[in-house]
Amino acid sequence: MEPVLWQVLAGTRGGPNRARLLRALDERPRNANQLAEDLDLAYKTVRHHLDVLEENDVVESTGQDYGAVYLPTERARNHWETVEDIIDQVE
Repeated sequence: MEPVLWQVLAGTRGGPNRARLLRALDERPRNANQLAEDLDLAYKTVRHHLDVLEENDVVESTGQDYGAVYLPTERARNHWETVEDIIDQVE
């Protein structure tokens, strides 16, 4: 899991935004629209990054509809120290 976290959070141009999303979801689960508003990002940008995080088993959603709420997966939580290390480096 650690290599995946490094790749999606630090290894690409979108990593810093994904790190911001993940930190926000750690504070409290939210849907894509709430994340876009809270982080001042375009909705499409948030959706793209959530898709990347979900495909890599970093976040999970409560469903597939518009109001789906996202939160970190148990797998990501088990490696949260690594997540924090990465986020500290990309900020």
